[in-house]
Amino acid sequence: MRIPIETFRLGNGLLVTLSEDHTAPIVAVNLWYHVGSANERPGRTGFAHLFEHMLFQGSEHVGANEHFELVQRAGGTLNGSTWLDRTNYFETVPSNQLAIALWLEADRMGALLPAMTQQKLDTQRDVVSNERRWSVDNQPYGTWWEKLPALTYPDPHPFHHSLIGSFEDLNAASLDDIAHFFATYYTPDNAVLTIAGDFDPREARELVQSYFAAIPRGKGKPALPDMSLPTTFGGTLREVVKDDVSLPRLYLAFRSPAFGSSEYYAASIAGAILGMRKGSRLQRALVREREVATDAAAFTFDLPKGADILVVDVTARPGITPAHLEAEVTREIDRMRSDGVTQSEVDRAISLIGTDFVVSMQQASERADQLSRFATYFGDPSFINDQMNRYRSVTVEDVDRFAATRLGEDNRAFLMYVPRDDSENAESRDTVGTDAALVTA
Repeated sequence: MRIPIETFRLGNGLLVTLSEDHTAPIVAVNLWYHVGSANERPGRTGFAHLFEHMLFQGSEHVGANEHFELVQRAGGTLNGSTWLDRTNYFETVPSNQLAIALWLEADRMGALLPAMTQQKLDTQRDVVSNERRWSVDNQPYGTWWEKLPALTYPDPHPFHHSLIGSFEDLNAASLDDIAHFFATYYTPDNAVLTIAGDFDPREARELVQSYFAAIPRGKGKPALPDMSLPTTFGGTLREVVKDDVSLPRLYLAFRSPAFGSSEYYAASIAGAILGMRKGSRLQRALVREREVATDAAAFTFDLPKGADILVVDVTARPGITPAHLEAEVTREIDRMRSDGVTQSEVDRAISLIGTDFVVSMQQASERADQLSRFATYFGDPSFINDQMNRYRSVTVEDVDRFAATRLGEDNRAFLMYVPRDDSENAESRDTVGTDAALVTA
């Protein structure tokens, strides 16, 4: 399967990717800005995520929330998301509504600041604070996705701090801070625009030229510090979190090769063998056979800068102590290292990944997002057409080598959630580690 791709770049630096597919009368517009929480400076965390909200609050020619109204009135869907190293905005609309989606994206890229007010900032700061309470602080296990990066990336590595930011930093943000952050990062030369689906390429080029070409390029963004890290943690990292949860849950992370590197694909296959769907090792051994877990999965964060992490996520069954859960998970990891994997396991993993890839590429929105992703990270969206060949080239020996070098005791970070005030925790803390302590062995 090869995705048809055309690319061109405007004079202001905006990289544009086109991918025609006339299967259905819809078109997806996807805009990636190469900015995420990694670009935030100390004391000003949460800005990238705050902008995910601010960019829907109107621009010079679009009223607050009118972006949503116009797209939905046209029959489309839309949203945005923020991650450690990027922010994206996306719309999927009927084919005849491509112009409105492009114009809306262009207006907020080129004319957001004239419409920014203190009232909008205060309102969205409150929205983000409530989102933090709802999705992080008051959500069972909700803090894992800020505690795990904090555990596995050393301070002051750009991936160390929280993506959603702290209350203190958000409250300290001034309108000038916000305007400076936008002017630095939300510029055409720091963005990739992708159009995928049912459209006329000539018309799309004309629309992009008409709406985006006059937006001035930025003045440059600060370089990120050196993000390279040793290949392993150099010991065992550990944090135990008492939380309002009913069952223990373990997040076990390993430092792994960066997304897109030649070694990444063996890591991804290893993760699929361990925890991809019901036939994976962890599901079979821990959920079905030994009945110590209710669910188990493994996945990579897919970070292309410096170092990635491979994460194993396992929730205990009622009555299973944290110490027992950790022992059972570790047993499976050690078994992969000592016994290796089989050709049939590697073949299964490649087949599952391939099926997911083909299914996702059938959706205009997902195709546009993936093209923006590869264009942003590697400067070349056609890299997407090499992915399955890279997976198919992974051998049993490659996976065994990854397991031998990356899944050992010198490269394990345990983030264990335990029910608050559970009497079993006293025993587990003695066995598993010191509460909320970070131990490097």
